[in-house]
Amino acid sequence: MPIGIYISVPFCRTKCSYCNFASDVFSRAVFQKYVDRVCQDIARAPQTAAEMGGLFEREVDSIYLGGGTPTVLEPAQLERLFASVRGEFDVSANAEVTVECAPGTLAESTVQSLLRCGVNRVSLGVQSFVDQEAAAVGRQHKRRIVLEEIDRLRACGIHNLNIDLIAGLPHQTPESWAYSLQQTIATEAPHVSVYMLEVDEDSRLGREVMAGGTRYHAHFVPDEEATADFYQTACEQLSSAGITQYEISNFASEGFQSRHNLKYWTRQPYFGFGVDAHSMLLSASARLAAIRFAPPDSLEQYMSGSALQRTEVSREAAIEESFFLGLRLNRGVNLADATRQFGEDALEPARSAIKELVDGQLLEREEELVRLTPRGRLLSNEVFERFLLSDSIVR
Repeated sequence: MPIGIYISVPFCRTKCSYCNFASDVFSRAVFQKYVDRVCQDIARAPQTAAEMGGLFEREVDSIYLGGGTPTVLEPAQLERLFASVRGEFDVSANAEVTVECAPGTLAESTVQSLLRCGVNRVSLGVQSFVDQEAAAVGRQHKRRIVLEEIDRLRACGIHNLNIDLIAGLPHQTPESWAYSLQQTIATEAPHVSVYMLEVDEDSRLGREVMAGGTRYHAHFVPDEEATADFYQTACEQLSSAGITQYEISNFASEGFQSRHNLKYWTRQPYFGFGVDAHSMLLSASARLAAIRFAPPDSLEQYMSGSALQRTEVSREAAIEESFFLGLRLNRGVNLADATRQFGEDALEPARSAIKELVDGQLLEREEELVRLTPRGRLLSNEVFERFLLSDSIVR
């Protein structure tokens, strides 16, 4: 089975106030050392797989360079990362090759470098087409820059574009959100990701909102009900424009679903490299379903060679994953397929959870298919918790 490759680049020009990822602003002097280390890890991927107890697969049909902002790297550094992947793995000719980009980082030399690397898909972290909203959370681009860079990418032959939006940013209103959606649709980008602002302790903005403070424009963050309304509006408007929802946060025109992200949701194997880059490989042992492992989420610890954290995925844990990952998809989970894979008896606890969630109108069932209802998507974490039936997987 072909695998996906994920490479983490944890560097940004600025740290956005809402960001809860393992990324930050670092001196450019660190970039080359990091690229060197990642390339070393790629070169020893077969040994790592063996040490972790996973099956190594050389064939690759998706590569995803995420961050952070990968396009802050020098063109030569980007090209070295991709050359390392192609030197160790057999990348299929029709592979989906994605790079995340912050608008304003796509100089002509960078775009040409992406083309030389075989990049055929770009994900743009727009978040909002309203300049005030983007500036309030630390984004350095303006609407004009986004549109210019979309035109530049298309002129160079990259048409498979994703636009990221965030519902619930400071100062966002129904009118401004409608404007961002209208602008997104007008770009004719074939893929759109819509995330609801996460308010938690892992971001500066989240901590300030929880504390009831005013820094980072926290007092202008819409409440949960308004944010949920924004999300519902996005579902309706994008669908009307032919950009159909296929996963809780993801919408695409026909044929443009993210191949790489579908690997995560359907439990296909993938290999991650770099800070906090997670991997899942099929297990070399018949007693386990898979092996998950990841390096630290600290750049300092990663560069110092800290050990990978390894998690064994038992058959029971694989069943859990099949539901709380598969239910993210609009198509849901096919119980007949799950029964063939795991056995009727193994699914009994899940069937009990399904009945309860159907009764609560969080799931709907059509013969052997179960999927989230619109209400279930808004309360998806509550749904997924009902399928965590053991302690055999890292939460």
